[in-house]
Amino acid sequence: MRAGDRQSARRPAGAHVRRLISFDIDGTLEVGDPPGVISLAVVRRALDLGFVVGSCSDRPLSFQRALWHHHAIPVNFTLLKQHLSHAKEFAADQYLHIGDSFIDQTMAKQAGFDFLHSVEDDVHAFLRRLRLLG
Repeated sequence: MRAGDRQSARRPAGAHVRRLISFDIDGTLEVGDPPGVISLAVVRRALDLGFVVGSCSDRPLSFQRALWHHHAIPVNFTLLKQHLSHAKEFAADQYLHIGDSFIDQTMAKQAGFDFLHSVEDDVHAFLRRLRLLG
C-alpha cells in the first residue's frame, strides 16, 4: 500500500492525527550509504510536530542507535527491517515506512504500513503535505 492510499476515519475539526514514520537509512536519509533525499532536518521536524519517529533498517541496532545519538536526534525506536511490525506498539492513526527498495516495500506491506519510495515517489511533495518541508 502506498502512502496516502488508506482512507482515514472522519475526525472532528481540529482533531490531531497521530502519525508514525519509520525511515530506512541507506538510500533514504542524507546520512545513508548511499545518501538519500531526506534530510535530518525532516526527522527533527517530525519529532517537533509530535510524530512517532524511528528507523527500520538492515543496519545493526547498535549502528542505528549510534547514528541517532551522534546527530542528537532522540528517535522513538530503532528496528531491524524484519521487525517493522513491532513499531505498531506505538499507537498511531497512520503508519508509514519510507525506504528505497523492494524489500522495504514488502516489509511495510507485511507490517500493515503505508509505503513511500524514497527514489521513485515524489518524496518532497509528500513531506510538504505533512508540513515536514517548507
